Amino acid sequence: MDLPQKGGCLCGAVRFTVNNEPAIMGVCHCRDCQMASGASHATQLALSADGVEIAGETRSYARPADSGNVVHRHFCAVCGCGTHSTNDAMPGMIFLRGIHLDDPEQFQPAMEVYTASRPSWGGRFEVGASFEQMPPAAEMPV
Repeated sequence: MDLPQKGGCLCGAVRFTVNNEPAIMGVCHCRDCQMASGASHATQLALSADGVEIAGETRSYARPADSGNVVHRHFCAVCGCGTHSTNDAMPGMIFLRGIHLDDPEQFQPAMEVYTASRPSWGGRFEVGASFEQMPPAAEMPV
């Protein structure tokens, strides 16, 4: 990914700048991501939070994931567009929506997770690794 990268929400009230390489880029097909995105999947850039600048007002919704860890999904206070999330089990990490990059071609997923939840009509991705559920950290491609 070329750095820095910029992106934001639908109305532009929330903008972000990515200054460091993502730890992983992936696609998630879990039901929570489907419901939050309104699609068969969500695009995720996992990044160290200290390399991401976010400007603008967001609100958040907290919900336990299937692991029991609480995920905080942030969205623009103006247009309601989901912008990023954090997970209590991964302090210091932030998960930006790859599709919200100003240049979405910079998002190149290396993996997809929760493929067991992918609908038959949901797209398949040419990635290095696919998992029916969330894999252990040791199995994730980096």
